Amino acid sequence: MKIGKKNIVLLLLAFLINIPLWADTFEDGVNLDEIVVAGSRWTQNRDLQPIKISRLGFEESNQYNPQTAADLLNISGEVFIQKSQYGGGSPMIRGFATNRLLYSVDGVRMNTAIYRAGNIQNVISLDPFAIGSSEILFGPGAVGYGSDAIGGVMIFNTLKTKLSVADTPLVYGSATLRTATASTEFTGHAHVGVGFKKWGFVTSFTYSNFNDLKQGTHGPEDYIKQYNVQPNYVAGEGVNDIVTLNSDKRKQTPSGYNQFNVMQKLRYTPAENWNLEYAFHYSETSDYARYDRHLRMRNGQPRYAEWNYGPQKWMMNQLVIENIRKTVMYDSLKVNAAFQIFEESRISRDLNKPTRETQSERVDAWSATIDFRKQILSSLSLFYGAEYIQNNVKSTGEGLNVVTNETSVIASRYPTARWYSAGVYAQTEWQATRTLNLEAGVRYNHYLINSDFSTAGYEVPFDVHQKSDAGSVSANVGLNWRPKYGWLMRLNYARGFRAPNVDDMGKLFDSVDGYITVPNPNLKPEYADNVELGLAKKFGRYLQIDITGYYTHLNNAIVRRNSTFNGQETMTYQGEECRVQSLQNAAVANVWGIQAGVSAEFAKWFYFNTRLNYQKGREEMDNGEKSPSRHAAPFFGKAALGFKHNKATVEVYTQFQAECSAENMPEEEKEKTEIYALDENGNAYSPAWITLNLRASYNVYKGLYLNATLENITDSRYRPYSSGISAAGRNFTISATYSF
Repeated sequence: MKIGKKNIVLLLLAFLINIPLWADTFEDGVNLDEIVVAGSRWTQNRDLQPIKISRLGFEESNQYNPQTAADLLNISGEVFIQKSQYGGGSPMIRGFATNRLLYSVDGVRMNTAIYRAGNIQNVISLDPFAIGSSEILFGPGAVGYGSDAIGGVMIFNTLKTKLSVADTPLVYGSATLRTATASTEFTGHAHVGVGFKKWGFVTSFTYSNFNDLKQGTHGPEDYIKQYNVQPNYVAGEGVNDIVTLNSDKRKQTPSGYNQFNVMQKLRYTPAENWNLEYAFHYSETSDYARYDRHLRMRNGQPRYAEWNYGPQKWMMNQLVIENIRKTVMYDSLKVNAAFQIFEESRISRDLNKPTRETQSERVDAWSATIDFRKQILSSLSLFYGAEYIQNNVKSTGEGLNVVTNETSVIASRYPTARWYSAGVYAQTEWQATRTLNLEAGVRYNHYLINSDFSTAGYEVPFDVHQKSDAGSVSANVGLNWRPKYGWLMRLNYARGFRAPNVDDMGKLFDSVDGYITVPNPNLKPEYADNVELGLAKKFGRYLQIDITGYYTHLNNAIVRRNSTFNGQETMTYQGEECRVQSLQNAAVANVWGIQAGVSAEFAKWFYFNTRLNYQKGREEMDNGEKSPSRHAAPFFGKAALGFKHNKATVEVYTQFQAECSAENMPEEEKEKTEIYALDENGNAYSPAWITLNLRASYNVYKGLYLNATLENITDSRYRPYSSGISAAGRNFTISATYSF
């Protein structure tokens, strides 16, 4: 690996500054103190798990005041966040992203059948103020969570309802107001809960308004947008979009948006061993610009007059039934049923062209899980259960002539489709000795896709009704060994999988450059085999060091390759002779890396911690050539030095990323010159960067807290790897929170 001078300086700074930040934020999965987390579908002791887990509690999250759930994950220093626009946030974990990561909300799978290989921003539908705790399970988690859990599982547990143990009701809640200078943000949040002996409820509401984001002053000139476009058309007359020079080099226009979230939970406990809870979640954004598309040029002019995502909407109705009773089959039982609706759209119009194209998608997602826990022996626990998922996908395409107001049917993004998944799993945990825990599990999953291309808005040269189904087996086995006090070793093997979804099967059927892609009903799941070894040492009460190494081999990866149709290598499509291709399980990828951290407390009131992440990967492309993995971010991390005493906390912290040179850029990224800086040869690369930040919080009186943060003190102009928008320049955030 080539290490330039900038990277050396960055590494030295990281080393010098780097020693803790999560005594108050994310707690690493090798903390030798006992902390209970949802390491499986049931709560388990994190200290005894063979995998790496990080956790963030509600109070710790409030100290950092993340704007979105994506920013909440960024607090960990172990998840890299890519943003194509301000209203974005696509996590990268251990060299994987998007549909090779799994999102779980209160035990409900958030991934849908249209999660794509490209970057996604669905995580911002979650309200960071309504999240009670978050956990990140690193590596494959397929046994408990099914398809897509290859790089990791992100678990979000929302605010819990509380019951009163007295005759009087228990009333609790919190309210927050926040503003930030880089986007003249305004955010307001409130939640309140009331608990009786058998009944309880909690209501939460959040509204945020973000204006155009301002980037820093000092950094690459390539990040400055040269032109702005003001859409201009008159019905019945014509289109004359106005292109102007960008007069404010810091402001990234258009990037602002707003969002609101609502949550309602109702709990009923008819008896000590029964618990029933209903939850309703709703999230909606305004339209928001795909900022990186607004950077594209054609013939010396901006390519697009408009390129927006339509409102991103998410709704979930959930019912959870829990029973704790010793029976032959279980000691604890949990049934989790949910119905979710996802809506999203893409809206674009070329400069000075009259047709605005809108592609809209709606996914209705039904799911049900039943989980059992049984203590077979004092040292042996069994966890098992079943899961059923159904996604109904509806996709439409419409063209609107903004001058004549006439509409037309255009190609939809997907066919009408249904995606089904059913699985059963079993996992055991055995405390072999006082210092040795063993864990093993297995899962069988079967999926089915039914697609109807008759509604896709274009003709296809094959049967419009397509079907694909297959099964998969995944497993894990691991150990957790504590040879003596202060030492911990974890060793784990896990196999994850990703079943093909509607995005794989449906978004394929246009003729491009003399090629046409046809369905492959024999498409099988991708598989990832992962081995990891973790070591941790705690020195007394005040110093802890941990390191985890891992290697992941992805096989059966889905890529486009030459194929045949009815025995022929070519076919005529729309008057053109095209070479036939299909998606096939024909590629491999390898990712390896190291995650390390140090946490320390000293001089009674001071703490210091750091998280460092190094990952490299190679993947096989559609053309068979090898490339650095697109989702293996450059070396990155976070570090902090803080003071905490009584009512006050003051912390200096950094975030940083090493350079990704032009030579090391993934092939898919090299052509995206509009979002990257250019080196002396005009090649795209991602420069190294480091930020210096200061935050402080003070408990003014009882439940009243004031938080202030000065981010990016040096006002650097920087853009995280693969992102289409620069991060905030110097940004002052202040918030007031009252809890009761």
